[in-house]
Parts: sequence; C-alpha cells; structure tokens
Amino acid sequence: MFDNKNILITGGTGSFGKKYTEVILSKFKPNKIIIFSRDELKQYEMAQVFSDKCMRYFIGDVRDSQRLQDAMNGVDYVIHAAALKHVPIAEYNPMECIKTNINGAENVIQAAIKNNVSKVIALSTDKAANPINLYGATKLASDKLFVAANNMVGSKDTRFSVVRYGNVTGSRGSVIPFFNKLISEGAKELPITDIRMTRFLITLEDGVNFVLKNFERMYGGEIFIPKIPSMKIIDLASAIAPNLPHKIIGIRPGEKLHEIMCPSDDSHLTLEFDDHFVIKPTIQFAHIADFSTNKLGEKGVKVEEGFEYNSGNNTEWISNNELLEMIKKG
Repeated sequence: MFDNKNILITGGTGSFGKKYTEVILSKFKPNKIIIFSRDELKQYEMAQVFSDKCMRYFIGDVRDSQRLQDAMNGVDYVIHAAALKHVPIAEYNPMECIKTNINGAENVIQAAIKNNVSKVIALSTDKAANPINLYGATKLASDKLFVAANNMVGSKDTRFSVVRYGNVTGSRGSVIPFFNKLISEGAKELPITDIRMTRFLITLEDGVNFVLKNFERMYGGEIFIPKIPSMKIIDLASAIAPNLPHKIIGIRPGEKLHEIMCPSDDSHLTLEFDDHFVIKPTIQFAHIADFSTNKLGEKGVKVEEGFEYNSGNNTEWISNNELLEMIKKG
C-alpha cells in the first residue's frame, strides 16, 4: 500500500524513523519519504545512510503549524513519532513537554486535515495508560486528540489512529543502551530501581512492522496495542551482565513498578485479536460503529470486565537467551 505514495514521519531522525525508513525502502517503492525533524545534524547524518532519490529532509518543529502544513502538501500517510519523552526532564520542564506532545499533536491533526492526508498513525507509550508522570499525561492527551480528530474531518476521508507499545530494546534512552553504556565505562555494579519492577519489551523492527500493519487494519479511532512479552528489570540486567552485582536505588519520580497498556477501566472498550488488542473510542463516529472486525477481516472479541494488560501479570515472559536474541535483532 506504500508503493508510489508520499509518507511523512515527524521526529523522523529518531530510532523509529530510521528503522521505518529502512523497512519501507526494502519492501516498497514509495514516491517520497519526508523526514520532518528539528535537528539539522541528525538529518545530515541520516542522509548519509538513506540517500535514495525518494528521500526528503525537512527542518521543522511540530510546534510550528504552518511549517507542518507546508510539509504535508501532497502527503498520503503520516506517522507522528515526534515527542519529548524523557520522564525526569518532562517533570522539570512541564510546559516544554506540553507544547511538543499536546500542542504539537493538534498541529499535526490540523495540517493532516487541511492537506487531505489519507491516514495518520500517532505513536503512543505504555506510560499513557493510567499515567503518573507528566510525559504519560501528555501522551494520554495526545491519544485523545488523535482519536477525537476522526470527528473533526467533516466530509474528508482523513483517518487517525494510535499505536501504543512498551519499551523498545534498542531505542535511545531505554534501559538496555543505558546498561550497556555503564558496562562499557567499567561499572562495577548495575543500578536496579526495584527487584519487582517489570517492563514490556519489543524490538524496533517489530514495532515498525506493527505500525505498518495497522495502516491496513485501521478504520480510524482505534488504539492498537501489540501482544508483547515482559521481563523483570533485574533479570534483564543479569542477562546483559551476568557477572556484575546489582545495587537497589529505589524507584525514580514518575516511575511505576509495572507498566500498563490496556487499563482495567477501559476493559469495556477493549477487543482481543490474535496478536494484538484494540481499545475502541469512547465516542461514537459517523464512519464506523463496529471495530470487532478490522479492514483485513481479522476478528476480535471483547475481553472480560476488569481485564488489564499489565507487564506484571503478562502471560508471556522473556528468557535471558531470548532477550539477547532480541537485542541482536534490533
């Protein structure tokens, strides 16, 4: 579906944008891939790797609505990956996080509608479910904006959906690169916040492929959540550095023991498919009334009342060897 299409990725020089570009170029023949981001150095470096004739690099900020409108001219599909996502930094600079993650989301929506973009998928995070930190709260607000945007399109065909997933094994700022950095610097121990702490884990490639598939599945208004495994952080540390001891440092501000992707409060809206969940919108749309069968013909069933998809009560867990294979896969 991406052959001869124009695709724009906000925050496109990040881990997701680079892997997405790699996958799209290997599987399809797009007309244009537009990388929209703020950092000229990162764009320059990315252009050294991806210099295909379809590549376009636009300097811009999602806070700048006019620049977004100009960049989306003629675009078919948008992936909104731009965000301020460092939890402690967001706590210390709340308005900057709000300007990018909430105001920026609204700018993406308005630009997509004005340019008759066909489909938009916004990337979310497990921290948006029952948020306790500012980053998670801004991403919850962003999710709500993208879902509600389907009622703002009028007679236009633009559709918006959200993809929510957990920690990406190789992304910047995640725990695995952090531990590897400490090891390379000669650390004598690895810091563990709490021995009970768990996290969902997904490879970057699996995250990209899940997003691509949901462009085919979506009606507009869904929050798509992949079924992915969990791991205890202390087991993760032992897998990466089996000979290093651990130091318990306590939970940092804004952290949870376990992450949630489908809250129990949304169980009445949650559908389970073979390899993913869908949280239906809380509001009614004119274009679709039933999300239990998606556009690929896959069928979902309602989950039990009170169901919660939680990294601590997950039925799928990663072994040490499986984690090492995930890290290699990237």
